[in-house]
Amino acid sequence: MPELLTRQEQTELLKIARDTIVSYVTSGHVPVIECSLHGLHQHAGCFVTIKQKGALRGCIGNFMSDQPLCQLVQELAVSAATRDSRFYPMKTADLDDFKIDISVLSPLVKAASVEQIQVGIHGIYIIRGNYRGVLLPQVATEYGWNREQFLRQTCIKAGLPENVWQGECDIYIFSALVFGEE
Repeated sequence: MPELLTRQEQTELLKIARDTIVSYVTSGHVPVIECSLHGLHQHAGCFVTIKQKGALRGCIGNFMSDQPLCQLVQELAVSAATRDSRFYPMKTADLDDFKIDISVLSPLVKAASVEQIQVGIHGIYIIRGNYRGVLLPQVATEYGWNREQFLRQTCIKAGLPENVWQGECDIYIFSALVFGEE
């Protein structure tokens, strides 16, 4: 697991994400940020999730990063707001009502068995050929899924038949520190 972030560091990352989204949507520019807090300099994978009225509005992430977390959050915030192919790019009117969640990820670990997957603790990343699908740990909890439902939904997200997880595919697990705006 990456180094745990203090409440102050979590608050600062959420502020960076929000300020970046607002600036990019209104002006097309990514603001210059100052990463003064220690934990914001660690290198870890991360996802930025945007919700509007409680519904998913955008979610983009990386499992690894060669840049500090504060810079990765900026990059992913822009992508979640404007490049998630499931949604149109956010416009100024969309800035009135949105919330941000950030998930800082542990490294991926190849699951030796699906029994390793702990619903609510682990996220799943399934790979088969050129197909890939990921669902964050909190998704299973939000939908009340058990392990098998979580695996099936991850397969569907990857564009695969829902039972592929029982056969020839690679399944990776990870945990996440998840925090968001109130």
